[in-house]
Amino acid sequence: MDVVGGSVGSVGSDVSDESSESNAVDGTAVAAGSAMTADGGRTEGDDRRTNAGDGRRVAVVGAGAVGVTAARDLAAGGAAVTVFDRGAIGSGSSGRAAGVLYDAYAGDVDAAIGDRALERFRERSGEGGFEFVECPYVFLAREGDEKRARAIEEGVERMRRHGRDVSLLSPDELGGRFPLRVDDVAVAAVAANAGWTDPASYASMMADRAAAAGAKFRTGRAVDLRIDPPGIVVDGEAEAFDAVVVAAGAHTKRIFERAAVRIPLKPYRVQALTSGVEYGGPMCHDATAGMYLRPHPTGLLAGDGTEPVEADPDEWNRDADDWFVDGIRDGVRERVGRELRVERAWAGLCTATPDGNPLLGELRPGIHVAAGWQGHGFMRAPATGEAIAAAVLGDRSRAPPGAFDPTRFDGTERFEIAEGMTIE
Repeated sequence: MDVVGGSVGSVGSDVSDESSESNAVDGTAVAAGSAMTADGGRTEGDDRRTNAGDGRRVAVVGAGAVGVTAARDLAAGGAAVTVFDRGAIGSGSSGRAAGVLYDAYAGDVDAAIGDRALERFRERSGEGGFEFVECPYVFLAREGDEKRARAIEEGVERMRRHGRDVSLLSPDELGGRFPLRVDDVAVAAVAANAGWTDPASYASMMADRAAAAGAKFRTGRAVDLRIDPPGIVVDGEAEAFDAVVVAAGAHTKRIFERAAVRIPLKPYRVQALTSGVEYGGPMCHDATAGMYLRPHPTGLLAGDGTEPVEADPDEWNRDADDWFVDGIRDGVRERVGRELRVERAWAGLCTATPDGNPLLGELRPGIHVAAGWQGHGFMRAPATGEAIAAAVLGDRSRAPPGAFDPTRFDGTERFEIAEGMTIE
């Protein structure tokens, strides 16, 4: 993944895990969401059912942002979709995502995916409690950080070649446009095509849209994967499907391991917090400090706190570390000029791959994987969910790019976790 311009880890949330349970079901095959109008409040055309899937039975494992997007697109494409999740809808990494959204990527593939994701976020804004809030994204390097300053300058040039609306700003221009302290800034840039949202609201809304298109949801229990023939094992009973999509976030690796398939994927911790400090500025990534922040309904959300060691997806510390909170406190004081009043601080899990690109596509006949987002999972979910659904339906026009083909690895690769939020 070519990420000059920074990225945001899968942490942060406008709601707690408990509040996500409003979408929970009792484990039977039921549709998510009940407070829907006859047409589901849908955008004309986008939810219109086609016959591309022709009743094909598809299981989606994982009811996070990518999984429910894929389920909606599959069901709208004519497939008979069942979504499985060990928890509630959006209660995993998606429920802890930062909700920072932009297309400021230096690589052409990443930029195109980011742009498509933003397009779909905007199309859905205003539906089912989901809102996309327009907000510019600033990324900067401090004086003395020549490596990152040079990377920003070179990255902006490449972004602009790919049609991204990104501009370099002098420190004086940055301070004149936004309520940020700029006395230590060497180089800054601003991406106009950007915004933020509450990730849990997107997962809830898209699950409702998937249900309106005919998808069924079976949550509250863990499942195993059957490879040949494709299927799911629930409570010891095998269920056959024509295709299976595994989009289970940090649990994806273990699901495949239990089916004797190895994939090069490592979960790792990242952290975030919310504060009651009033903030009406842009989203901002201070690359030198290793910190990002954005407006939040209660004031400000900030984070990073990457711990680059493999985490156990079942046994990990969900609370933020003191060193992380102290670092954010200093960063907010230096960049915004405010004293932090922490309301909530927590951790989430991201997933890494050897080359920083996701595993997105068919791994075995009829078995598809969607994981390894390196902290960009929610940000690009509308596009990557669409892409994996297209792959299942045989639609090459929106299928995943070749660079994300999961068969490029054999699963035995050794690699170090590279921080997702970086400008190099």
